Amino acid sequence: MLTVGITTRNRPESLARVVSSLLLLDAPRPEVLIFDDGSVPAVAVTPAPGLEVRVIRDDSSPGYIVGRNRMMREARSPFVLLLDDDTRLVSADAVRRVLALMAADPAVAAVAFAQAEADGTPWPAQMQPANVTTPSVVASYIGFAHLLRRDVFLTLGGYREAFEFYGEEKEYCVRLLDAGYRTVFVPDALISHLPDPAGRDRRRYLRFVSRNDSLASLLNDPFLRAIYVIPARLALYLTMRRRWDIADPGGLAWLLREVSRTGFRLLRRGDRKPVAWHTIRRWRNLRRRPEPYACGS
Repeated sequence: MLTVGITTRNRPESLARVVSSLLLLDAPRPEVLIFDDGSVPAVAVTPAPGLEVRVIRDDSSPGYIVGRNRMMREARSPFVLLLDDDTRLVSADAVRRVLALMAADPAVAAVAFAQAEADGTPWPAQMQPANVTTPSVVASYIGFAHLLRRDVFLTLGGYREAFEFYGEEKEYCVRLLDAGYRTVFVPDALISHLPDPAGRDRRRYLRFVSRNDSLASLLNDPFLRAIYVIPARLALYLTMRRRWDIADPGGLAWLLREVSRTGFRLLRRGDRKPVAWHTIRRWRNLRRRPEPYACGS
């Protein structure tokens, strides 16, 4: 009924913590897939009683987006809970309720969890998928913990592997919405997010967020929108770099080169499939005003 997928790289303590927390899930226990993104040393998991764990390793370290796609393809269950390795389940009830919601409504293809501290205290509202207090249809989820409908994910082509890092969730949710599906946020479905500093780099984050927002516009936006959104995304890079006080010499040149090179390759491959204007309008409206969720409505 459920597969849990975890991507990891060089975070053995965090990984052990999240795997141990999966023992909260029982009757039956989920299939657990771990994507080892070239960790040194390689991931070694001590099996817990009743917990089936399989490690998928890629020595080339292609990134967690590739890992998530791989786990979605190999999952045996119709529903897949994707977790970062620096998370931990707070309770089994949160997962059961979200799983029941998706099983009851075929129009829901993604469900967002809420970020919490180690003791289950919710993070501030501005750090959640939306500032709501009841289940709501939202524009997108935060990738730290999300439940996906596997068949829809595979039909839509999954995450854009060319993105490498960051921004893949938002881009996928636009395509999901265009295909007639919904993303729902359940604000009291809490999962602890305990950020591990290993592998985090603010400069890399800024570069790839700017790059991938530009590529997302190139691939998904109607042409008239893309011609002003892409320059705006590139200009936003400069604003964010200054505001966050990030030293990034050569960053803008890298960004222009990457958007041009990767964008040309994706266009040549035929990956550009613009969504409808009404999808863009609805997605923007959901960012501003999430809609109360009712099953089947």
